[in-house]
Amino acid sequence: MCGICGELRFDLSAPDMTAVKRMTARLARRGPNHEGFYTESELAFGHRRLSIIDLSSHSDQPMVDQDLNLSLVFNGTIYNYKDLRDELIEMGYVFFSEGDSEVIIKAYHAWGGNCVERFYGMFAFAIWDLRSRTLFLARDRLGIKPLYYTLDGVRLRFASTIQALLAGGGVDTTIDPVALHHHFTLHSVVPAPRTILQGIKKLSPAHTLTFNNGIISKNTNRTNEPSLSDTSNEVVLRRYWKLDATRPKQALTEQDWLAATRAVLQRAVERHRLASDVPVGVLLSGGLDSSLLVGLLADHVDDLNTFSIGFEEVAGEQADEFEYSDLIAKHFKTKHHKFAVPNSAVLKRLPEAIAEMSEPMPSYDVTAFYLLGEAVSKKVKVVLAGQGADEVFGGYFWYPKMEANKGTFLERFSQNYFDRDHAEYLEMISPNYHVKDVTSAWVETELKKPDADEFLDQVMRMDVTCLMVDDPVKRVDNMTMAWGLEARVPFLDHELVELAARMPPSLKLKEGGKFPLKALARGIIPDAVIDRSKGYFPVPALKYVRGEFFERMRNILNSQACIDRGLFRRSYMDKLLAAPEEYLTRIQGSKLWHLALLEWWLQINVDSVKY
Repeated sequence: MCGICGELRFDLSAPDMTAVKRMTARLARRGPNHEGFYTESELAFGHRRLSIIDLSSHSDQPMVDQDLNLSLVFNGTIYNYKDLRDELIEMGYVFFSEGDSEVIIKAYHAWGGNCVERFYGMFAFAIWDLRSRTLFLARDRLGIKPLYYTLDGVRLRFASTIQALLAGGGVDTTIDPVALHHHFTLHSVVPAPRTILQGIKKLSPAHTLTFNNGIISKNTNRTNEPSLSDTSNEVVLRRYWKLDATRPKQALTEQDWLAATRAVLQRAVERHRLASDVPVGVLLSGGLDSSLLVGLLADHVDDLNTFSIGFEEVAGEQADEFEYSDLIAKHFKTKHHKFAVPNSAVLKRLPEAIAEMSEPMPSYDVTAFYLLGEAVSKKVKVVLAGQGADEVFGGYFWYPKMEANKGTFLERFSQNYFDRDHAEYLEMISPNYHVKDVTSAWVETELKKPDADEFLDQVMRMDVTCLMVDDPVKRVDNMTMAWGLEARVPFLDHELVELAARMPPSLKLKEGGKFPLKALARGIIPDAVIDRSKGYFPVPALKYVRGEFFERMRNILNSQACIDRGLFRRSYMDKLLAAPEEYLTRIQGSKLWHLALLEWWLQINVDSVKY
């Protein structure tokens, strides 16, 4: 829901409204229903609205509460907004709208920055407090909604996408060598607060960031950017939620865990379904997770719309799961929509998808979600999706392999997950971008954090709170919101995530992984879907690089822009180009596509910037 942006000047001069309007225009696809602006002294907001809750103009944004002297831009959905609204009314607050946006304003006034701890939902928002001249930024616990920013000595700018910040101008687009190492080691993940560009950062999940402009502006000759430290009087970065991965003091039986999972998941699905004034559909891949969502919704939604997509096979690898999605659609009598996409269409539409990637994302299913989002947006404005279930309940094949391996925690993780080891990275990247093995250091630090009982507790917690955020969650938001389609992810309801994190890993990995969901699904969906081998969202033309796809990748890597950029060593590129299908990552990604995608993303999104 929506795209947000804004500018805060620390020198108290007027914001650059031309730049704010350019940023807002770049967010138009995220919010096709309304455009709005707000400016007050040194602060400006821009907003593009996707109308989901309270479709009237009363919930247009930026939202200004004249009585409370607060203004808001907000992206996301607060699923428990009605309960909070009732509580706030009992406290004496009077509402002028029926949506969740105004609930955020009133909640902030009532409880200050602690309001985020009361929200169940996905959100990124900014609140300007006119009286205290304070800007408050917040992002949801699991980072489902994005929030990027650029900061210098005189101003802050923020937006829902990197492209919007680039459209604003004045951004340092130098490549960050540390982020580059993360990108090529962690399957394109660059953990917050870094991005691939030096001049753009992202607010970490479960964090708030407060700028007290009354204090910052006292130094009008500032030459350095405000320090993002927890102890600063002018800027406060605060983490408001952590994931506990320890066993409860009172031991639970297997049946206790399964009963709790059923209750919490059903509650989460109901929250995600009910917080909408428009119909809600389901992205149905045919796997366990999305099929279970259909099963839990079918009795509560008339004419439930479900949507599936498939592609042409390559090298004998099947590229659709229609057999299973058809089975679920027939079983629950849904209004099913099935889209078969030829490989020629994938290649033709790739530049569009890349232009909507806030960060470079080589995962095969990015383009699938982009094309599916286009088709689905013509039918509904909100869909539920199964993302997060594999990370939360242990569904990936590398978890048991890590558990079985010998060695240090870092060795057990890296040998089953890293796309390439540090030595290969140095062989691939130009010496100008060489760094120490910063990714291993980062992973080792994450795995050593307290409040996790076992090795897999540590791994899954890192996956859920860091890696997942900047891979499947980010790409689903990017590719659906590119079409004004809101994707909701019930498996990332924070109560469900908290429950699963405290569950013994052995229980999650039982029967090949995701045992609690499989057990819950018995009697709800057909056993054929529960007992099938795990599938992935395949686009094999990007894995088995042949024909036109290969030619396009070769042309990109041989382009003058790529040569001038000097990121990659020629010898390494030539090796991959000579035998592209021989070089796959540990989780079966094409190394050639990974290089080509990053270069293509830079050419489309950075090299073309005019400001």
